[in-house]
Amino acid sequence: MPRPDVIIETHPVADRDSGPYAITTGPDGALWYTLVRSSGIGRLAPGGTPTTHLLTPDSRPTIIVTGPDDALWFTEYQSHRIGRITTDGSITEFTPPTPDCGPYGIAPGHDGALWFTEINADRIGRVTTGGEITEFPLPLTGAFPSAITAGPDGAMWFTLNQANAIGRITVDGAVTVHPLPTDATGPVGLCAGPDDALWFVEIAAGQVGRITTDGEVTEFPLPDRASRPHAIVADGRGDLWFTEWGANRVGVITTDGAVESHALPATHSEPHGLTPGPDGALWIALETGALARVTRT
Repeated sequence: MPRPDVIIETHPVADRDSGPYAITTGPDGALWYTLVRSSGIGRLAPGGTPTTHLLTPDSRPTIIVTGPDDALWFTEYQSHRIGRITTDGSITEFTPPTPDCGPYGIAPGHDGALWFTEINADRIGRVTTGGEITEFPLPLTGAFPSAITAGPDGAMWFTLNQANAIGRITVDGAVTVHPLPTDATGPVGLCAGPDDALWFVEIAAGQVGRITTDGEVTEFPLPDRASRPHAIVADGRGDLWFTEWGANRVGVITTDGAVESHALPATHSEPHGLTPGPDGALWIALETGALARVTRT
């Protein structure tokens, strides 16, 4: 059941066709987000006016994160590039060696580089802050590697959306695959949790999952199995929040599996990425042209 002390506000940042998709807090204390449909990178300081930096048309930027160099790094799924934007708007792009690789997830690693997934190529990529790219093939085909994050064990962990598994890769490229107990779950978003485990969402099964660094998996069915959870993030206070793309809600789960769900103010808003904001609130990218701000009173 939703808590009465949760307040959700909606802040328009673009038109409905622009598609805010992923979001992160930048080193400048602003929110940075991808505009997947209009091919731009947006910026909003809480309380300020949104600005947009345009990319090559049809590049379809997807995931964005803050890098170890105090710049923002993002993937361009359709133009098959990795992008970097400084806080003053200077953009640099890097092209992986494998053509048409479809980069999607990206995350800073423990080694000072950025690691990314290649959905179309069944590879994991690594890019240094100077733009040098290395690729590591996965031992599967058609696995659709999606989200990626740094784990508490010094390795990178990633979802294999079409292989129904969670993967792990070391800094030297050694890959381990952990199959999930439930069939055809379609894991997408994943993050490091507050309990030294990795947490992920299963968009096709309506579940939240937890995997230890030893590969032990626990799955938590959601009250609405058709809610299509998409992205998940730790809030820094011991809980994990996730978007319910198919139900127009945001959910929160404790590390012992207790779940709450909260309806978003606008109907059919298509919630995707989410991040703890610079103002202590949780912010969500709504693909219909806005950001949602979630606070607990």
